[in-house]
Amino acid sequence: MLVAVLFIVVVAAINLRGIAESVRVNVILTIIEVAGLALIVVIGIAALGQGDAEFGRNFEFKEGESVVFAIVGGASLAFYALIGFEDSVNVAEETRDPSRVFPRALFGALAIAGVIYLLVTLTASMVVPTADLSGSDGPLLEVVRQGPLDVPLKLFSGIALLAVANGALINMIMASRLVYGMARRGIVPRAFERVLPSRRTPHLAIAFTTLIAVLLISTGDLATLADTTVVLLLAVFTVVNVTALVLRRDRVDHEHFTAPSAMPALGALVSVALLTDTLIDDPSVGLRAALLLAAGAALYLINRLVLAREAR
Repeated sequence: MLVAVLFIVVVAAINLRGIAESVRVNVILTIIEVAGLALIVVIGIAALGQGDAEFGRNFEFKEGESVVFAIVGGASLAFYALIGFEDSVNVAEETRDPSRVFPRALFGALAIAGVIYLLVTLTASMVVPTADLSGSDGPLLEVVRQGPLDVPLKLFSGIALLAVANGALINMIMASRLVYGMARRGIVPRAFERVLPSRRTPHLAIAFTTLIAVLLISTGDLATLADTTVVLLLAVFTVVNVTALVLRRDRVDHEHFTAPSAMPALGALVSVALLTDTLIDDPSVGLRAALLLAAGAALYLINRLVLAREAR
């Protein structure tokens, strides 16, 4: 836990230096992360070449288990791997011509990430027995250990550590900017919209989100935090997809991206299905998510009372 807290503190320090510095660090860490995933794929190719891989394991299901529910459960678990794409909208306004550039960047990145994750998943299942993967705390490290290539385990562990740091960096950047944006709109206390005179970074918002991250790390393990994040994101995605259907009635006087009506409707249905499956599997995660939402609602109400008093 101490290492995780130190990670968060380092990420906060990078975040305070500004978006440009943070993006530079993110690019470097992303290159290292993709290199690690590419290494897993190379291990799979080598295993296939030596005849040590069992590709059929990718299509095996436990006896008596429903194929549909198994796929839904896997989709709920894999949903965590795509965290970060929803954050990118918070910095879309800093790009040139975002209505044209951002949709292409978003869908292109989703396609690239989907292909890479699919290749990694196929490799892991065909190189390592399913029981070993499910019982391991580091499934990809198990692929490196049992694979045909002589890759130093410490090297890959370092890559995995940097990948975790990269994910934390991006999420902390976006979380602080989200709090900053809500402060500017009067949703949360105005103090969070203050920025450093030199760096122009929202230091109070960064400090607040860092504190929340430290509290979460101190009260739950990684699996619990991941499941809680998935529950909250699925709830948000449900609301966002429904909102997209409602807002398309409004007319705007500038060019903007419009998704086909079927896509938000399908997105809302899928999000509700995955959310329900996750909550049934572990109701305690739903309670943890509800407590976080209640804390956010309390902060909003306190801010409204303060603003009402100032108005009087």
